[in-house]
Formats: sequence, structure tokens, C-alpha cells
Amino acid sequence: MQITVLCVKLKLKILEKLKKKNIWMFLFSFVTDGLKTKDCPIFHNIFEYCQSFTGGTIAAATELNRQATDIAINWSGGMHHAKKKNASGFCYVNDIVLGILELLKHHFRVLYIDIDIHHGDGVEEAFYTTDRVMTVSFHKFGDYFPGTGDLRDIGVNEGKYYAVNVPLNEGISDDNYEAVFVPVISKVMETFQPNAIVLQCGADSLAGDRLGCFNLSIRGHGKCVAFIKSYKLPLLLLGGGGYTINNVSRCWTYETSIVVEQELSNDLPYNEQFERFGPAYKLHYDTNIIIRDKNSSNDLEKIKQKIFENLRMLPSAPSVQFRETKENSNDEQTVDDETNPDERLPQRDLDRRIQGENEYSDSEDEGEGGRKDNMSFRLTVLYIFMSIETMRLSIICFI
Repeated sequence: MQITVLCVKLKLKILEKLKKKNIWMFLFSFVTDGLKTKDCPIFHNIFEYCQSFTGGTIAAATELNRQATDIAINWSGGMHHAKKKNASGFCYVNDIVLGILELLKHHFRVLYIDIDIHHGDGVEEAFYTTDRVMTVSFHKFGDYFPGTGDLRDIGVNEGKYYAVNVPLNEGISDDNYEAVFVPVISKVMETFQPNAIVLQCGADSLAGDRLGCFNLSIRGHGKCVAFIKSYKLPLLLLGGGGYTINNVSRCWTYETSIVVEQELSNDLPYNEQFERFGPAYKLHYDTNIIIRDKNSSNDLEKIKQKIFENLRMLPSAPSVQFRETKENSNDEQTVDDETNPDERLPQRDLDRRIQGENEYSDSEDEGEGGRKDNMSFRLTVLYIFMSIETMRLSIICFI
């Protein structure tokens, strides 16, 4: 894992060079390296872009480590294709891997779940040889990017059986998706017993996505979030793919409402982007006509049984001998110690000093060291960096 961090830091240094004035000379010398890929072009402010979504995920993981929140959201994150040696699939830096490494400083075992239509190859590769992270990916398989994620790919060495792949055919419906998602995740939770969960909520698995070929509704996609939330473990929610932006906006708005347990009207409120959501102007849209489901019940049952067979090879959750806990990457006390008393604090630090009215109140069902019930869960939305229409829709729906 140290190697992974060092490689990512090296790639960040390379990206930062793109800020310099000699960018054209640098690009000329860079053509044989990791950013030479058609789906990952170099653009202005690429370093700042990577810095923003990656920093959001690391900050989210840090808040979970500090037990400052139970659920943290970074819809701008979820770049699951990037690898330590190259960018891939519109992903330049794998913020998920860095977030999981941060969580591992305080959690014995971390479960990664990916409901993007594409296989989470970058995350799987990073943790393919460890038993402290289990990766579970539900994805379109076959002649489809990135072409990985076979049912037989299960990890190696200490990580054998800790990579779980659920390869699916095009057109999968809500019912069939739920029929495979719930039992697989239930068995994974029973076997692996994670201490924290990272859920990548790529919205390109929605019906009608420009690059996708699944037939999930927003409600069906959201059921996955609700099911994972029901385990009441520290949860990091990330974005990911999604190329029909109106539906991405709808999806992540709806899933934020699930997390905060707020009902949303199906009628969208009027706003500057309102015309983009016509002609129905609804939160949920029709998915009955998109693509025929080519996933038979028999095929899905075979996939589940093979996964269960693999999970039975794991006798129990792995035990981990913890060393002295490392500092969080975004340690609040360290920041306070280094603050110049003669300078005005930034707004972010001022906000941290504000105590909410019920911030430290315990719920009736919480004993010493226990978890709060659903209604008293704390939520931190740490960093939302989406398109303008996505951001505005999310804000308007919750005002």
C-alpha cells in the first residue's frame, strides 16, 4: 500500500508540472507516458481539477476516521479507472484508492462496492493482493470498457477471494439488479464483516445513459444506497460515471435525500436550469422502453452461487494486528497548531468552530460506545463538485 501512495504522489507531481509555462515542451516529452490516452486528454487546470475531487474524498475519509460524521458524500469523486501508472476512462487520479488507504488507518477492514456500469478495475487492481479490502463490482461485462471484471477474477495471494465480480448483461432491470445485489452484499457483509464501507454510485448504470446500456431507474439505483445505509456502518458515498447529465442530477439528488431521510416531491421546482428537464419536469423519469433485459434468472442464479462458493473459502473475517495509528491526512489539530494567530482564519476553519444545537446530544437508544439510530445519524456533505445544473438542482430540492 505504501507503493500505491508513492506512485500516486509521483503522478500528482507530473500533473502539477502541467501548470507551468513550458506546458508544450512538457507535453512533447510526455507522449509515451500515462496520460497519452484518447479518453483522458490534457486540459487547462488539470492539476487543480484532480486536486479538488481527490481532496474531497480524502477529507471525507478523514472525517469518518475522526468519527465526526457517520456518512460523508463526495459526488465529485469516484474515479475508479485510474491506476498508479496511467490515467484511464476519464479518470486521472484514483481518489477512491486514496480514500480507502485513509480509512485503513483507523478501520481494520474496508468494503468497496461499485454500482457504476463499468468495472471498477483501478480499485480492484490496487487491493488485489490484500485481505483488508474487499472489492465488489456490479458491471456490464464482455465487449465493453474496460473489458475486465470476470467472475473468475477473485484476487491473489492474501487477497484471494477478496475480489468479487458480478458480470452482467445489458438491459438489466430494477428487479433483476436487486435480486443479485441484495443477496451478494448480504453474504459479503456476513463473511467479511467490514468496519467501513465505500460505495461508488456511478450513474451511467441508469436507463438512457449516453454510454450505458442498463435499464435501472433512479429508484432502483437508490435502493442500493438505502440497503447499504441500513447497515449503519461508517459510509463514504462517491459519484462516478454518468453521461446524461440531467439524469445524473436527478439520481444524486434523490440519493442524497435517501441519506438524509427527506421526502422529495416528484415535481421539480422552478430554477434557471428548469427547461433542461422537460417535457415532464419530474425527478423520476420513464425507463420502460430503453433496452431489453438480457439477464435471465437462471444466469443470475449461477453467478450468485459461484460467488457464494468463493466466499465460503473465507473461514472468517481476517484479523489485523494494528500498529500505532498514523495521523489523518487532514488532521484538524495539526492545522490549528500551525495557524498564525495574527492572521484571520479562513471561513472553513470558522465553520468548524460552530456547534450545532443538537450536535452533542445522544439518542435514547445509544449506549456507551453505541451507534445512533437512523434519525440521529450525522451527515457531512464534504465536497460537491458537479456541473452547474447538477449543483443547482440538488440545492433547490433541499431548500
